Amino acid sequence: MNPLDPVFFLIIVITLAWTYDFFNGMNDAANAIATTVSTRALTPRQAILLARTMNILGAFLTTEVAKTMGKGVVDPGSMDQLVVIAALAGASGWSAICTFLGFPISITHALVGGILGSAIIAKGIGVVRLAGIQKIVIAMLLSPLAGFLGGFILMVAIFWLLRRARPAKVNRGFRYGQIASAAFMSLSHGSNDTQNAMGIITAALLVGGFIDTFHVPLWVVVGSAVFMGIGTSVGGWKVIKTMGMKMVKLKPSHGFTAEFSSAVVIMISTLMGAPISTTHVISTSIMGVGATQRLSAVRWGIAFHIILTWILTIPGAALMAVIIYLILRVIT
Repeated sequence: MNPLDPVFFLIIVITLAWTYDFFNGMNDAANAIATTVSTRALTPRQAILLARTMNILGAFLTTEVAKTMGKGVVDPGSMDQLVVIAALAGASGWSAICTFLGFPISITHALVGGILGSAIIAKGIGVVRLAGIQKIVIAMLLSPLAGFLGGFILMVAIFWLLRRARPAKVNRGFRYGQIASAAFMSLSHGSNDTQNAMGIITAALLVGGFIDTFHVPLWVVVGSAVFMGIGTSVGGWKVIKTMGMKMVKLKPSHGFTAEFSSAVVIMISTLMGAPISTTHVISTSIMGVGATQRLSAVRWGIAFHIILTWILTIPGAALMAVIIYLILRVIT
């Protein structure tokens, strides 16, 4: 069968997109449950069940981010078959490597890198949509800062409000509160990150002539949500250990604060149509709540390696996409 046949092309894209969703859920499971598991508010099985359910529900809230990913990074006219395939393969490959190594990365930025790398090598730098890139870059810079400040300020406020309460009673209360905050965090994560694959599949439907205008079909939403949920169920336990145990020693109040403040930032970004890194937000929020104890409470060596991985994600995924595109162009 001709690999450029529209139906076969669509099958390849859907397979790659939902593979990407699987690794997204696997790597980002840590975002929702790492703090909950580390403070023992929930068992690992309970935490994953909660995260999986809320991730799936979050996918149905809006499709604004999907529109940004599908037509806001590069000119939709440049998204031909090989570009789409190489973008997804590059993003999935980078995500898989980092997940198995235990690095919490931005799966969203991996896809942005994949799209940029394959589109630029195929069509030139002129296809890049500066307005969309500007939105992504601003969100990439501001969301970690918002996560850090949100976690820090909310933690200080909680310490002040509960300064006369007994620590044992406070910890017990926040252990229950973490169940709600983990649910909110998972819902906000699903509302933002599941849309990455939705946007690419919808772009592929447009390229293949299956739809006339850019709108996300219901079956695309359902499939993306399900595969994200499956990845969450598997869980990237190395990533969970890095996020919840290695960076900061967390108490229930810390876990609640980090999750709640992160979820607020992510949900606001989602409603604005900004594809942000949920990993960046929760990671910096954990750093923020840890810094309220003392700066040395944060293991800054671990934090540095996490941030370095963030910096390398877009160029790393872009490079993988470029290599895959060149290979595909030779063999097709």
